[in-house]
Amino acid sequence: MKYSTRLSDAVHLLLFVHLNQGQPLSSEAIAKSICTNPSYVRQMMAKLKAAGLLHGTRGLAQPALSREAAQITLLEVYRAVEGKKPLLHLDTHTNPDCGVGVNIQYALQTYFDHIQGKVETEMQQISLQDVLDTYYQRLNGTDSI
Repeated sequence: MKYSTRLSDAVHLLLFVHLNQGQPLSSEAIAKSICTNPSYVRQMMAKLKAAGLLHGTRGLAQPALSREAAQITLLEVYRAVEGKKPLLHLDTHTNPDCGVGVNIQYALQTYFDHIQGKVETEMQQISLQDVLDTYYQRLNGTDSI
């Protein structure tokens, strides 16, 4: 099963833009940092712009955060790139003739919804600035969360 790295990539992109503010920054340069292709970066940037987290001028390779890093939360970034997609997913391809296969999914949904709510509450409390501060701590060898 493939898992999504969109949130991680989006945070990487936003902080890369922030750390290189005022400098020319093409989608190719950002893609090189993320180890992906420029079209993926452009798609991601379009989503972040649509969510009001990033701005730039078409044809000018100088993207910028639309607000201070301390004012952008992980939940905003997650919703920008994943929409309303939940973090945990049920297996909808179970045997419909199996009582366990059908009913366990309904039982799990309650817990998954509860977990989703808690995670979103936590993500709302973490800003890009928090991530940036931890990044700097790691660079300086003083990592502690």
